[in-house]
Amino acid sequence: MKQLQDPYDIIKRPVLTEKSYDQMNEGKYTFMVDVNANKYQIKQAIETVFKVKVDKVNTLRQQGKVKRMGRNEGRRPSYKKAIVKLKPGSKIEFFEGMAQ
Repeated sequence: MKQLQDPYDIIKRPVLTEKSYDQMNEGKYTFMVDVNANKYQIKQAIETVFKVKVDKVNTLRQQGKVKRMGRNEGRRPSYKKAIVKLKPGSKIEFFEGMAQ
């Protein structure tokens, strides 16, 4: 198993969907993360990068969909998503103004 030291290797990008915008009001933020990262590593990475306190981390693995182009069949890449709940009073400034 590969060691993940850099927090920027763990957090790939934020997930910006209607559902994730609705959860921002509750202090929950959604990120695509490295498939090999565990909850503890994700918590440390979010706290380091955004300078906030994390209360809870929920993760889910999503298998890539099978897609076809004519008779050829391929698969989209699998990914891991993390829903991070912050402690009361913490906000990620990056998302300010996005959630209504």
